[in-house]
Amino acid sequence: MKYFIDKLKPFLYIGGLYVVLSMVMRFVFMLHPITTAAFSAWDVIKMLVIGAISDTLLITIASSILVVYFLFIADVKYKKPYGLIILVALLLLLGYILFIPSNIFNQYGGVIPEIALTFFGFKTFCFALLLLLPRIYKDADRQKRLRAKLREALYFLTLFIYVLAIIFNAVSEYFFWNEFGIRYNFIAVDYLIYTNEVIGNIMESYPVVPLFTAVGVVTLAITIFLFLRTRVALKSIPNLAEKGILLGAYLVAALLSLCLLPAFNSIKGSTLFAEEIQANGVYKFYYAFTHSELDYDQFYPTLPEKVAENTLLRQLHAPAIERTISNEGDEQHRNVVLISVESLSAEYLTMYGDTEHRTPFLDSLANNSLFFTNLYATGNRTVRGLEALTLCIPPTAGESIIKREDNKNKFSTGSLFKSKGYQVKFLYGGYSYFDNMKDFFQGNGYEIVDRDSFQPSEVTFANIWGVCDEDMAVKAIKVMNDEAKTGKPFFNHWMTVSNHRPFTYPAGKIDIPNDKKSRSGGVKYTDYALRRFFEMAKAQPWYKNTIFIVVADHCASSAGSTELPLDGYRIPCFIYADFIEPRKVDTLISQIDIMPTVLGLMNFTYTSKFIGQDVLKEGYQPRAYIATYQDLGYLTPDKLTIISPLKKTVQYDLKQRPEQPSPAYPILYDEVERKQIDKTQADEGISAYQSTSFWLKNKQLNAIQK
Repeated sequence: MKYFIDKLKPFLYIGGLYVVLSMVMRFVFMLHPITTAAFSAWDVIKMLVIGAISDTLLITIASSILVVYFLFIADVKYKKPYGLIILVALLLLLGYILFIPSNIFNQYGGVIPEIALTFFGFKTFCFALLLLLPRIYKDADRQKRLRAKLREALYFLTLFIYVLAIIFNAVSEYFFWNEFGIRYNFIAVDYLIYTNEVIGNIMESYPVVPLFTAVGVVTLAITIFLFLRTRVALKSIPNLAEKGILLGAYLVAALLSLCLLPAFNSIKGSTLFAEEIQANGVYKFYYAFTHSELDYDQFYPTLPEKVAENTLLRQLHAPAIERTISNEGDEQHRNVVLISVESLSAEYLTMYGDTEHRTPFLDSLANNSLFFTNLYATGNRTVRGLEALTLCIPPTAGESIIKREDNKNKFSTGSLFKSKGYQVKFLYGGYSYFDNMKDFFQGNGYEIVDRDSFQPSEVTFANIWGVCDEDMAVKAIKVMNDEAKTGKPFFNHWMTVSNHRPFTYPAGKIDIPNDKKSRSGGVKYTDYALRRFFEMAKAQPWYKNTIFIVVADHCASSAGSTELPLDGYRIPCFIYADFIEPRKVDTLISQIDIMPTVLGLMNFTYTSKFIGQDVLKEGYQPRAYIATYQDLGYLTPDKLTIISPLKKTVQYDLKQRPEQPSPAYPILYDEVERKQIDKTQADEGISAYQSTSFWLKNKQLNAIQK
């Protein structure tokens, strides 16, 4: 029995480390400032118990690499000819990864090829070391002793990698929670794909050297401890029968873990925070990675297709999705500049209760523009905001259309303006390959002006996300001056970047030091850059014939105690021009309605496939669409309906909280679950999402062929 216990020690110690550290992180998440929910004693017990079980199941599965490591410990494989055959096979595999561009790892993209190369390169090196180095001795016993010493060194390295992965995951989860208030999701998957930007963001946002040094020291100390406690497992090599017993026991445990882990991670909690805390972060990452698209009909509540279509079309006052939009008066082919501002939550504006005065320019714009005060973003990612403003359709389950393979030739604001003789461009201070923006916008007829378009002399400041907003503003003015010389109107969509972690910007521009790396600094600098843009624009001859739209892509955070906290989606929108009468519109509207409303202001008559509407027209029905990658929300002035996978429908009454940052413009609501669902509203929400998914799948939202 002691023999088998000794063989199990590495697994017990590694597993114990992972479970204990994961439990510590749960307490950290409970006490984190972003966690706004209160937990009862029962909630805490439930989170810890479910969490401990989930962690145990996960580390059991993750121990498979260690199992394989011990399984292949044997001296026979180093004897002729087996050793040379195995070494040649490993070298051929390395060659396949290095020299075959279409290899399976490259097809996955991101860091997968680098991970594969590192793993198999390390494996080849270790095997070659154990095979060739002992041959300096002729004596078999000395060869065996040297191989044992090498095996201990490699075991120490294996333990170090395991411990480093466990600690690094805990640190990563902390920073992810600090940013989003949830476990890993699609965003983390994106981070794995866009490693250059993400690593650069980390390098510029946090004290990396002290942090990594601390991680390294702690990892080394724990590894030494585990090594001394578990190296007894290397003293003897199990025979084939003993390996069979150990492997069989592990396979049973692993299969059981594979079956139970999804079930434990789907257990509901009292709040969204409780669900996230009790869940296992690694499993959440895996789930997000494998569920980038969700088939609506398979996972969500449905109506008969014609019933769903007709319900949505009635809201649009249209006989079909492809219909004619008519406006009285002559069309005004004015220039249009759409500015999507990174992470501009409504709460940053003074009128919504901000007391730090971080947006003096936008505050002034609120009083001098057509200002929509009750607007909701469709999602919590930049790609969702760009999707809403470009395609003017509700969000669909899974990944944004921008990042899907079928993302081209859609009916879009760009294609519409192009059909009216406009020049159409997308402007972005970073590299537009990020988040697949370049592929999407080029595939829908936009010209791209991004980081690659800048000469070195045009860049005064840049971080990992791109040139600062002020440099982009200067570039935008140059681009628009060139467009104006052609005599054709232009439509330019500019996506800002500076209000994003690490929140760095040129020194001396605002009263918050540029090295403070605070959200307040990022917000205030972007406000400053927008002021500079408008000052420069006013000096241009095309200015008086131009409509400017300033709107957020999404909020700074969507964390909350419910699936879709309303304050995590509330954003401002300004439509400004010298010829537009300033006023505030308090009607509830969606991000997808902005561009159809702009087209209405210009008296455009056109064939439309937009689901967004001109909110200034008579007959508009106030509603908004808000969503995560799987929870789809339909918002009306007094209710929120959420449809989710497993064909689930939940509905909430909305109650304004008594205390608001600004009583005149409340943004905080309690969501009180209804026992009796309002079927009419639920059907309206289901119809919108179901029909949008159906039309997309059947290419009915593609560009209109001339």
